[in-house]
Amino acid sequence: MKIETQGILIDLRPFSERDAVARIFTSDNGVLVGVLRGAVVAKKNKPMVGQMGNVVWGARLESQLGVFHWEAERNLIAGLIANQEKLMFVNSAFALLTALLPEREIYQGLYFDTLNLLDDLHQGTDECYLKWEQALLRDLGYALDLTHCSGCGRTTNLNYLSPRTARAVCDECATPYIDKLYKLPLNLGITKRFLESVCLQQGTELPIMRSWVKK
Repeated sequence: MKIETQGILIDLRPFSERDAVARIFTSDNGVLVGVLRGAVVAKKNKPMVGQMGNVVWGARLESQLGVFHWEAERNLIAGLIANQEKLMFVNSAFALLTALLPEREIYQGLYFDTLNLLDDLHQGTDECYLKWEQALLRDLGYALDLTHCSGCGRTTNLNYLSPRTARAVCDECATPYIDKLYKLPLNLGITKRFLESVCLQQGTELPIMRSWVKK
């Protein structure tokens, strides 16, 4: 089996003294996992997390780990290396993609949201990262609905969010349940709690990179 596409190198871990296991996020094939030969010892054209490029994945059987041929075109995060806060957002996003996305399941919208995040981080603040986490939750089936009250349908005074339904709650409907609801506006502390719930349901833990992201 052979797959030829383009993607973002989001994870790279040593597999042997010379090789590494890589995860490459693509628009048309989701996350591909395979071995990058010589990645650990490469001195020229060394694969690096954050690169975007052309990839060929090949294996005799579809169920096998497979081997990559990787040709990097550019490093999407090169301009962020010196900014610790922005690099932290990148590391968190890549760690969440690695932990939560199943192999070869297509998330085209999230792929382009990730490209937009990397572009926006060169200019923006944590607001663009918060927006990206909302997109991740949406594509994993946990969309946050902040448009109207889940109890009465009201579109005003929406100052709370239900952790059970992920929908907004107005002040009046929230009164009996204040201690069980999240207080809006939405922030990284709230999305972190939803992500912890997703991780729990998938039988994994929240990546430590996400734990380092400031609220």
